[in-house]
Order: sequence, then C-alpha cells, then structure tokens
Amino acid sequence: MPAIGSGKESSTADRPDTPGLVDRFGRRGKDLRISITEKCSLRCTYCMPEEGLPPIPGQNLLTPAEIARVVEIAVRNLGIEEVRFTGGEPLMRVDLAEIVRRCAQRVPGIPLSMTTNAIGLQYRAAELADAGLDRINVSLDTLDREHFARLTRRDRLPSVLAGIRAAAAAGLRPIKVNAVLMPETLHGAVDLLGWCLNEGVSLRFIEQMPLDADHVWARTNMVDARRLLSVLSESFDLREIERDDPSSPAEEWAVGGSTGTVGIIASVTRSFCSDCDRTRLTAEGTIRSCLFSDQETDIRGLLRSGSSDHDVAQVWRSAMWNKSAGHGMDAEDFVPPVRSMGAIGG
Repeated sequence: MPAIGSGKESSTADRPDTPGLVDRFGRRGKDLRISITEKCSLRCTYCMPEEGLPPIPGQNLLTPAEIARVVEIAVRNLGIEEVRFTGGEPLMRVDLAEIVRRCAQRVPGIPLSMTTNAIGLQYRAAELADAGLDRINVSLDTLDREHFARLTRRDRLPSVLAGIRAAAAAGLRPIKVNAVLMPETLHGAVDLLGWCLNEGVSLRFIEQMPLDADHVWARTNMVDARRLLSVLSESFDLREIERDDPSSPAEEWAVGGSTGTVGIIASVTRSFCSDCDRTRLTAEGTIRSCLFSDQETDIRGLLRSGSSDHDVAQVWRSAMWNKSAGHGMDAEDFVPPVRSMGAIGG
C-alpha cells in the first residue's frame, strides 16, 4: 500500500509565504487531476490487471459534494486553473453529471475536462455538456478491432468511436485522442492519425510508462518518440511546432496538407518533470503530487472531520512543497510505484 501521511517527512519551514501550490524546485501547481473511481469498462494491459482493481468500498469514495468542495478549495485557495476528471473510467460513476454540475456551479469559468475510454459516452455526452463539461481526452490506441480487443481485453471499439462522434456533436471540443503504442500496434499509427485528421480531433501518442498493474514494463519493449516519428514521417509531412507553454507535456507537429496536428508525449525519453504543473487527488481522497511517488496525503479525513477550507489548503500546500524533482526512471535504483495508472488516475 502507498504511504499515507503528510508526504515526505521534510520540513516546510523554508516554504515561501504564498497562497498557491508551489514546490521547492520552483514549480507551481495549476492543473488538478481528480480520480473519481477505480472501476473501468476495459482491462488495458498497460494499465489494469485482467481481473480489475480491488474494489474501493463506496463509503471511501469522495461524494459529489466533497469533490465539488475540493475543487472550490483548489481554485479559490490554491490557484488551480484547470480540472480534469479521471478514473479508472469516469463514466462508471452514475453520478458523473452531478459531479460535473456541482463543480461547474462552484467554480464558474474554470475549464472542466475528462479523460475517458468513451464507452457509453454516446448516451451521456449531451448530458455532460449540459452539466458543464467542456472537453474530453479519449484513450484509443488502435483502429484495428482485433488488436483493440487483445490490448483492452474487451471487444468494444465500435462503442468508443460512437462515443467520440457523440462528444463532437454535443460540443465537447476540443477532443483529444491519447494513444499508447505497443510494438504490435505501431503499424497502425498511420491509420490512427489519418482517422483523427478526418474526424477533426487531435491525436497525441504517449510513450508507455512503467505504471502497468502486472509490472511487466520494459524500456526495450517500449515504442519511443524517435521510432514513432520515423514511422509517421514515411506517410506524413511533419513540421515541429514550438511549444507556447513549457508545462504542456506534448511536443507537437503540424501535418502537411491538413489543418491538424499530432503530438507526442515522450514521458520516458524526453522527460518534462522540470515543468510539471500537476497535482492529483485519488478516488479515496488522497493527494498525490507525482505519478511516480507512493507518498499520499489524506484529505478525505479532513473533509469529514469538520476541518476548514483553510486547513485543507494548508495540508495540500505542504504536500505539494515536498513534491519530488522527477520520476527517476533513469536511476539504477528506480522502483515503479505500487499503484498502477488505473488506480492513480492519469
């Protein structure tokens, strides 16, 4: 189990007197990722074990009212500028629209987004847009139905594609497709980019990180950015675009002959930890300032014990101050986190 407490046991005496989320390396937290469930409708091999994650008792999940309160504290007290709901799979929460609506009411004007596999989204996209959801990121690794079924352990590709189109019709824009390529699906990268360009959605490829539940990740089996660019360049004229925001994880290329772009998030080979602006909240209500740290700080207990918004914010600031410098994947003694991506929330 991850360590639960106040983060690393280092002093915060030297923390500057500022209301925002800052760490000792000069980074400022602006992007909040909130996992709202551990449940998922897929079993992607790089994320979930085949049997799924251990269930979280319902009483240990944050309620819609608690999530909305946390979001308001994050925005009003800590300077968060964007909120994204993750999982597991957020659509597995039947009260997802209520969560979105409560948050939109508490922090009007703050962008609310969701990372989803889009299964079932065709039936809920309009409701979520009406509730205040602004945009979505969809996890889709291949257009080959057989490969999709093998990778996700579920034959649900048509539902994903229908969900993407329903989201576009509901006005959830921009839509970004996130693809984690495996060696066996690399040949499909060209088809996936062509489809995204035709559909008017943005595609971003992500290097596979050691966050799989089965702990079989190996750098030698990973499709890295250089190899991917070589494959794409055989079919597309790509021109690199300079990043306006250094904290944006994706390097982008304009695709010749179109108005679209393609991005690559090279989390492993081109680390962007020095510009990371994220802070995370797990489905159980613990703060996690880095994907690769097992240090978590409980705030669910604070919310349920009568603590003030000020007290919650102070604990959050302390957790952020002690954020690690980076994921440390290049270190000889690197050990992957105990939790998988599905348990942390992307």
